[in-house]
Amino acid sequence: MYQAWLSRDYQDKVLCEACYQRCILDESEVGVCGVRQVVDGELKLLVYEKAAALNIDPIEKKPLYHFMPRSQILSLGTVGCNFSCQFCQNSHISQYPKEHNNEVFGEEAKAKDIVEIAKKRGMDSIAYTYNEPVIFFEYAYEIAKLANENGLKNIFVTSGYETHKAIDTIAPYLDAMNIDLKSFDKNFYQEICGAKLKPVLDTIEYTYKQGIWIEITTLVIPSHNDSDEELRLIAKYIASISPTIPWHISGFFPNYNMKNTEPTPIATLLRAYDIGKEEGLEYVYIGNVHDYTHQSTFCPRCGELLIKRDQYDVQIKAFKGGCCSKCNHQIEGVF
Repeated sequence: MYQAWLSRDYQDKVLCEACYQRCILDESEVGVCGVRQVVDGELKLLVYEKAAALNIDPIEKKPLYHFMPRSQILSLGTVGCNFSCQFCQNSHISQYPKEHNNEVFGEEAKAKDIVEIAKKRGMDSIAYTYNEPVIFFEYAYEIAKLANENGLKNIFVTSGYETHKAIDTIAPYLDAMNIDLKSFDKNFYQEICGAKLKPVLDTIEYTYKQGIWIEITTLVIPSHNDSDEELRLIAKYIASISPTIPWHISGFFPNYNMKNTEPTPIATLLRAYDIGKEEGLEYVYIGNVHDYTHQSTFCPRCGELLIKRDQYDVQIKAFKGGCCSKCNHQIEGVF
């Protein structure tokens, strides 16, 4: 199991360097994620080769709109998470260890088993998703390396808390990331997610510089991160890195510890879409609603409809070889 870089002595304790929580642990202590424990002075991954979720999804569900559109992807997750988002849509697995005295579960699945399933089912890629992939890094790394050797792509769907060391280690085998930018308010991250904003921004910038394809998702929650000011800050920040990074604006539905919060009005999502465009983003998408106009890809040069989407119903229109068929403008992504 590849883990040598993940821990080192730290004043007779162990420092976990997988994510920016940077847990410093005594013997038998478990990290914030609930799945990384010190055993006999070494960092042990409690969910190693334990798949809690394994499904075939359309790649648009990640969401990734500029990476191999219309392809199917094998999606894998374990239990545990280094965040504690009060709105989590997968809390039954992400928060399970924290709520069950560090107990874990999952079906045994070795790296070769996962890759073999993907190949037999005709998948082109594997997504590490449902919970936070960096917390099961050793497992994800082994799968990704073997998948790469077998011609499969690898994708992280992540909250963006990977350390530089983690990114550098998996970068040779990682092809794309969808990174959550949950808010542009440090208090939101601290109080609602149990994390910090700055490391997420750092991961976005660092990953982009590594040449890994990235798309960014913001779940818009009424009365929490839906003000025009905050949405504009997010859009402006993304555009400052590159106006060609796709921004996915997703509608919130009541879940976990925020069941009394109202769903996001479509009008709010449309406002966010307009703000993104005003700030110069070329590719802005609305998610969790039926609205093909704001889910489809249009050529930023001539306005031609290139890829029509209604949630997971995807049709290729005036688009070939990564270019607009009308004006030949190159569309950023992996096609």
